[in-house]
Amino acid sequence: MISRLALIAALLLPLTAYAAPPRPVPVIVCFGDSITAGYGVAPGRAYPDDLQNDLDSRGYHYKVINSGISGNTSKDGVDRLKDVLRLHPAIAIVEFGGNDGLRGIPIADTRRNLESIVSTFLQSGSKVILAGITLPPNYGADYIKPFDETYRLIAAKYHVPLLPMLYANVYAVPGAIQDDGIHPTAKGAQLVADNFLPLLLPLLHK
Repeated sequence: MISRLALIAALLLPLTAYAAPPRPVPVIVCFGDSITAGYGVAPGRAYPDDLQNDLDSRGYHYKVINSGISGNTSKDGVDRLKDVLRLHPAIAIVEFGGNDGLRGIPIADTRRNLESIVSTFLQSGSKVILAGITLPPNYGADYIKPFDETYRLIAAKYHVPLLPMLYANVYAVPGAIQDDGIHPTAKGAQLVADNFLPLLLPLLHK
């Protein structure tokens, strides 16, 4: 004779056996170079970490993944795309070009690489935010002007949000840039994250 407990267990079994699996947490991948990687700051103090903290505090359930590698050019980004796409990001923040400019890589090459990165993410179903940066004045207006225009042109062509200058309002804050004059400190990384938030929040769902 079946006990009452066994009967209840048998009745409940279909409910537990066919319960829907937990929904995966959507991924935001920060894809870039040393600025994204957090060169020169302690682990957990790069701007992707600050974005994760900011989203957590606002009640958004996303996993921010830092896919920055110091020294990467836009060509390196193209070469790494396959690995990053395996993360199936809901959103990709694309931050490349600074090393291209500092090395004097032809702007046509940088544009082609950035277009490849942006278009590949979009084709995979990811939303994209593009981050721009500029170069020191000694590179000359003939190089800097088309370099800066690269980001605007790509953002317009692919209809993606653009942060025209990654370091907007960062250089003006004492202690926000490392002694090399290039990379943000932990304080600067938080300011960079603050710059991204107005573009990122409209793309999210709670």
